[in-house]
Amino acid sequence: MAEIVNLNRHRKQAARQAREREAVLNREKFGRSKAEKARDAEAEARRDALLDGARQERPDGEA
Repeated sequence: MAEIVNLNRHRKQAARQAREREAVLNREKFGRSKAEKARDAEAEARRDALLDGARQERPDGEA
């Protein structure tokens, strides 16, 4: 004989698992520490400063 299944419980469990899968993906995508964010911001600032320092002026005065 088949096991009796509570459909409401099954639906809630499936929704919980779907939310957990989404949370894992978001942690991979957005989960960076404060130190990692600061390091990336510092690298971007250095890169921008290097590029701005190498910028040449056009003869007509435009950048």
